[in-house]
Amino acid sequence: MPKFAANLSTLFNELPFLERFDAAAKAGFKGVEFLFPYDYDAAVLKEALTRNNLELVLFNTAPGNAAAGEWGVCAIPGREDDARRDIDRALEYALALNCRQVHVMASVVPPGADREAWCQTFIDNVRYAAGRFAPHGIRVLLEALNPKTKLNYLYSSQYQTLDIVKRVDRPNVFTQLDLFHAQLVDGNLSHLIADYVGQYQHIQIASAPDRHEPDEGELNYPWLFDLIDRSGYQGWIGCEYFPRTTTLEGLGWFDAWK
Repeated sequence: MPKFAANLSTLFNELPFLERFDAAAKAGFKGVEFLFPYDYDAAVLKEALTRNNLELVLFNTAPGNAAAGEWGVCAIPGREDDARRDIDRALEYALALNCRQVHVMASVVPPGADREAWCQTFIDNVRYAAGRFAPHGIRVLLEALNPKTKLNYLYSSQYQTLDIVKRVDRPNVFTQLDLFHAQLVDGNLSHLIADYVGQYQHIQIASAPDRHEPDEGELNYPWLFDLIDRSGYQGWIGCEYFPRTTTLEGLGWFDAWK
């Protein structure tokens, strides 16, 4: 049976962030994920997790200067020191919060830039992250983002991330299969789920094309959840969608999976 984690950056956002842990547990979630922990002391987040008996299953490295258009710095040539500081900081939080996987963000690539140079910079930094995380049993995850959500991100297709993982060539580096992004770019989700099991270590969901609850849109999620089970996937499924109204009003789909 699938294990669902509430993404606290998108769900329960009618509440202050630290109150979302309590709301997620009360709604029946056993795991949570979020984009970034860095605005809070790790001890504060740890208390919220422990109080609610929640497992933190994923968070990201820092985004850089998002207001200036950055979305990760780990692929930017010349920013290796910044990237590795972000990786080291993420490791500190992962250890403090007992989180076993971290999404290492790449970067938005400016038009006209040498994408291969940016890709090689990213590969070098992911290898650094893999080496830092491996002694602690922590996985590095890479996620493709569709161009509608993040234009000019280093990679938009699942097949691009699979290729980069091969080039990184480290045993604790995997892809992160977000079915919303994958549907908008690649399609054929049954192929991605069944034929690449083991190469991804985290799944995220949202309706397509509108990124709401998984009970609308062009994807048959009950069928996909059954396929995920049959594939042998043992990890978490992160609910990274934007509720149509309030989070609780849209959680009827979750009742069958608690």
